[in-house]
Amino acid sequence: MTLSEHANPIADDEHDDVTDTMFLNIGPHHPSTHGVMHVKAVLDGETVVDVDPDVGYIHRCEEQVCQQGTYRHQIMPYPDRWDWMAGLCNEWAYARAAEDLADLNVPDYARIIRTMGAELSRLASHFISLGTYALDIFGEFTATFQYAIRDHELVLDLLEDLTGQRMMYNYFRLGGVAWDLPEPREEFVEQCRDFLDGLPTKIDEYHDLLVTNEIFQRRCIDTGILEPAVAKQYGCTGPVARGSGIDYDLRRDDPYGYYENIEWDVVTESAGDNFARVLVRLREVEESVKIVEQCLDLLAEWPEDERTVQSNVPRTLKPDPGTETYRAVEGAKGELGIYVRSDGTDTPARFKIRSPCFSNLSVLPAVTDGEYVADLVAAIGSLDCIMGEIGP
Repeated sequence: MTLSEHANPIADDEHDDVTDTMFLNIGPHHPSTHGVMHVKAVLDGETVVDVDPDVGYIHRCEEQVCQQGTYRHQIMPYPDRWDWMAGLCNEWAYARAAEDLADLNVPDYARIIRTMGAELSRLASHFISLGTYALDIFGEFTATFQYAIRDHELVLDLLEDLTGQRMMYNYFRLGGVAWDLPEPREEFVEQCRDFLDGLPTKIDEYHDLLVTNEIFQRRCIDTGILEPAVAKQYGCTGPVARGSGIDYDLRRDDPYGYYENIEWDVVTESAGDNFARVLVRLREVEESVKIVEQCLDLLAEWPEDERTVQSNVPRTLKPDPGTETYRAVEGAKGELGIYVRSDGTDTPARFKIRSPCFSNLSVLPAVTDGEYVADLVAAIGSLDCIMGEIGP
């Protein structure tokens, strides 16, 4: 495709003399865009007049790949690659859809392991979000970023012990998980507890470094405001929606796993600005710690002869033709849903990914209209988007 077929919307020049506006490409390869994100912005001085996020800049045909894979074995490795910060949450979204389509049960013991693994993934994702957001706001390698990377690596150590991988886990199986806790299991449980016991003090440090920081407050409070009605209109979910006071969390509102048997709270903030979305993620770290601790207690006390990690699943799954389902989980970024329709073979006729980051990023023009370029950067980071999930 020649360059002329994708001409700049403001004619031959970057500057429009009539309206005194300037067209500016932000990204795609820039630290503030968190990877390969391309934002086409129109500026009037330093004020943002229009923003067009290029949601298809990184597109990897994941849906088509999954439509060519078998339900039982070939699809599960791919969800880790959508949001590579919270892979087990992604695996659970597919597992939940396929298990509903094929009418498969999951043992309680495996449900607890899934719940623990998903919350560890949520912790890993939120630590990266908080650390990189500090870079967006302060513009340098701050103590917050270094602390967040430290804690992220500690979480990955636990996930590596559990799954054998640090990023592309492929740990869930239809009907359960691949294997039990690593041996010696008492040592693994103790390592998890040691990490969780140290987090309250670390969370206080994050609050000192971010929440009470005057520069951070001035950059984030009353900027990037997302009204609840607008959030609902765009289909925003997760911390982005809960930061606008929308009390919605699939772990509670459409219970799955072992969440309904565990005590925890849905976190919301009412301000709807960049600051509120950071507060939600900080408080969700505390809630995930509570969930993992309760899962560890249950796993440690579970009778040895009842530790079933998988139910009996047919070697080949061929759901009835025309059968369809949609199931979703509360991923680290929001509602990650999977729609699957069967044609009677062992591969899906249609596989559709409902990405939370796609809807969350789509709201960017609404939250940045009339703000400064620096506020645009702060808004991008506060939405916490992973580009691999936006263009699956």
